[in-house]
Amino acid sequence: MTTTTVKLMRDWQGPAILTYGFRPFFFGASVFAALAMALWIAMLTGHVTLPTAFCAVCWHAHEFLFGYLGAVIAGFLLTAVPNWTGRLPIVGWRLGGLAALWLLGRIAVAVSTGLPPVLVAAFDLAFPSILGLAIAREIVAGRNWRNLIVLGMLAVFALGNAMFHYEAATGGFPAQGYGLRLGLGAGIMMIAVIGGRIVPSFTRNWLVKRGAVRLPTPPMQRLDKLSLLVLLTALLLWVALPFHAVTGFVLLAAGLLHLVRLARWQGHRTLAEPLVTVLHAGYLFLPLGALALAAEILTGGLAGLGAAQHLWMGGALGLMTLGVMTRATLGHTGQALHAGEGTFAVYALIVLSVLLRVAAGVWPGVAGFLYVASGLAWIAAFGGFAVIYGRLLVRLPAAKTA
Repeated sequence: MTTTTVKLMRDWQGPAILTYGFRPFFFGASVFAALAMALWIAMLTGHVTLPTAFCAVCWHAHEFLFGYLGAVIAGFLLTAVPNWTGRLPIVGWRLGGLAALWLLGRIAVAVSTGLPPVLVAAFDLAFPSILGLAIAREIVAGRNWRNLIVLGMLAVFALGNAMFHYEAATGGFPAQGYGLRLGLGAGIMMIAVIGGRIVPSFTRNWLVKRGAVRLPTPPMQRLDKLSLLVLLTALLLWVALPFHAVTGFVLLAAGLLHLVRLARWQGHRTLAEPLVTVLHAGYLFLPLGALALAAEILTGGLAGLGAAQHLWMGGALGLMTLGVMTRATLGHTGQALHAGEGTFAVYALIVLSVLLRVAAGVWPGVAGFLYVASGLAWIAAFGGFAVIYGRLLVRLPAAKTA
């Protein structure tokens, strides 16, 4: 496939950003994440009112989960699936069409006031629907049955988006509804499943190059399978019964199991290379979020359910996706797999943003200041990614290998 893929991309005479799936979606996701957060801060401080039918909090929650994460998922899958299946990637105007559908969804939600809710939902759901069909075709044609689970998680993610629109249209508060929890749960399972493959694999490769003897435990051992099963159970309970004590106890068990799972991947030995360490740090937010939600459910906690939930939304999803985007961009554009000072700063800013958001739940007296500070750190992180990696995504030629 390698020679044919390279020829396909070299034959493309249009913009370089349309030569591989990660290019438009990683760049678009980073710019959108910074812009949407700037709008959110302006909305919080009363300087901007968007013509959206969603309430401000619901717009914020929807766009960062289904808007930002949807783009990152697309960029990852459109880049990874050709490697999984041995088939050609989607390039050129077909790729541009997918990117345009994603952008159409963002615009439709932002200006949805006065539009029929069904039309807004149709515009927004067109992108994940077409993406899912494209990924399904590649997996089936390549007989890559192992990764049907990824397609299933993508379908659940899209279903969560549809439910979010339904809850908004019927007068609910979808920022705390079934749709958001279902979509977030699907995102967390993607990290658990895909992260469970790539984190120990990349760590092992890095350690082997340095002659290490102790290596990460290979993926999908008994503990891994048990951890995934318990997490899936916990997430299903959280979607259906978010305040029930049973949900809290199962989340507690899931958090502890995934802490043990993560410890077996030898992350503490990768501190010399932030490009590897960030994957462990991003994954760490998965069990931390589960434990924080368990504490809030079982004891009432200190920070509130919203702050605990942000350990998943901003921490696990935000940091893990940034780690994947930086590594994939460097690897697929022929750069050295090393995180420079700017990349390290981007990672640190995301962690700072999450910690400030959690602190806002602990100290409500200064919550307004902490919300803004958290948002500014987020903007700096994703704006920094767009500046540092934008030239690689927009201008440089496609990767030499598929």
